[in-house]
Amino acid sequence: MDAIAILDFGSQYTQLIARRIREANVYSEIFPHTVSYEKLKDFNPKGLILSGGPMSVYDDGVPQLDEKILDLGIPVLGICYGMQLLAKVFGGRIEPAKNREYGKANVEILGYSEILKDVRNNSIVWMSHGDLITKAPEGFEINASTENTPVAAMSNKVMKIYGLQFHPEVNHTAEGKKIISNFLFNICQCGADWTPENFIEKAISEIKEKVGNSGAILALSGGVDSSVAATLIDKSIGKNLFCVHVDNGLMRKDESRQVLKVFKEKMKLNLTFVDASEIFLSRLKGVTDPEKKRKIIGSTFIEIFEKEASKIEDVKFLVQGTLYPDVIESVPVKGSSATIKSHHNVGGLPEKMNLKLIEPFRELFKDEVREIGRKLKLPDEFIRRHPFPGPGLAVRILGEVTPERLRILREADEIFIREIKNFGIYDEIWQAFSVLLPVQTVGVMGDFRTYEHVVALRAVTSADGMTADWYRMDGEILGLISKKIIQNVKGINRVVYDVSSKPPATIEWE
Repeated sequence: MDAIAILDFGSQYTQLIARRIREANVYSEIFPHTVSYEKLKDFNPKGLILSGGPMSVYDDGVPQLDEKILDLGIPVLGICYGMQLLAKVFGGRIEPAKNREYGKANVEILGYSEILKDVRNNSIVWMSHGDLITKAPEGFEINASTENTPVAAMSNKVMKIYGLQFHPEVNHTAEGKKIISNFLFNICQCGADWTPENFIEKAISEIKEKVGNSGAILALSGGVDSSVAATLIDKSIGKNLFCVHVDNGLMRKDESRQVLKVFKEKMKLNLTFVDASEIFLSRLKGVTDPEKKRKIIGSTFIEIFEKEASKIEDVKFLVQGTLYPDVIESVPVKGSSATIKSHHNVGGLPEKMNLKLIEPFRELFKDEVREIGRKLKLPDEFIRRHPFPGPGLAVRILGEVTPERLRILREADEIFIREIKNFGIYDEIWQAFSVLLPVQTVGVMGDFRTYEHVVALRAVTSADGMTADWYRMDGEILGLISKKIIQNVKGINRVVYDVSSKPPATIEWE
């Protein structure tokens, strides 16, 4: 299978580069810029992409390019900072820009180049840079410019090295997909053989061989990742897969019932149900610090899961729904994309469980997992579900988690999600949920003065959760949702809507 290697120099768009390549049915993998020549050579990529980054190539201690990597003899594409690194290596000149470019610009095409083949002149591109190349290296042609950037694209056809000062991977670059396609298929001569069908066939075969006649255990929450993983592993080893669903008391309304109905009754999976809600809630009593909540929930879950695993004979494998972004975010490398948060799916397993890991989606993005779920004919209600945090509603209740506060949040959230589905906007939103705030406000209901809770509604659009923008919900829809929540949920007299993006905010509140 053909593949493209991406070297990460700290760009917020690095994962987006990988996603765009995979959308073109070519496999891609992200490596830290410190990756060794030997490791890249073993990976055997058809092409190499150098990502952007927030630094200046002349600053002290900034990521540099190991020039030996250029001896791999494969096409190279540098984007933004990556292009400037190439210019520096080959003797070009980079200077601070008098007019820094952040946002849209029109690119003027200067003659033919393979990387910009069939790209319209003066099309819109997305810029994000403080430095620029004022002199291209000897042997390089200048292929494009903008009003403020004399070298917006350059190339050396003999060495098959290309550079773009703008970001073809973002949607704002009008013909970005065409540019990436030019690199993949015209320049690197890749085959489009990265497909869900190929992945499923290969994964089933590999899992069968790895597990043999042993057992594997999986924590089935009902979220997209665990649901698709359970379905895939079931196709591989059937009744040797043991699924455990733990109701921690922090689930959404009727969630456990739905999981049991679909996976145990309809799909006939080997599923054990554990109601541990009293244990979790008793340990969370009086706890308000969000990190302490996470640790209590995580350790309690492992304790219960371990207990269930010990009841099953000959279980040697643990299945986890770890995704590629989890892996990247949880392994910080100096100069590469910063760690944003820790993930409950990566590490943290008790060594005494002595189980070998199976992570079938470790190289996949969320949308790829959804597509695999569709190919496996998983019920649509589970494939389309918005992400839900491991600690559940505990991190959507700011302050202490109590049965009463859980009731209030569950009812409000159920109305919110039901209504955005009724209005046909659920699939436009990456994630939507309600947050119960630790404040009460004065209100008036009929002839009575109230002093009750405030609930915040959150809805965001995103590609993979790394960055997100708040969803511009129609005012009438929002007003109707607010009205229904206040009228139907005892204990709430005020609804607010979160209009912050990530960054600087995070998607979840805790």
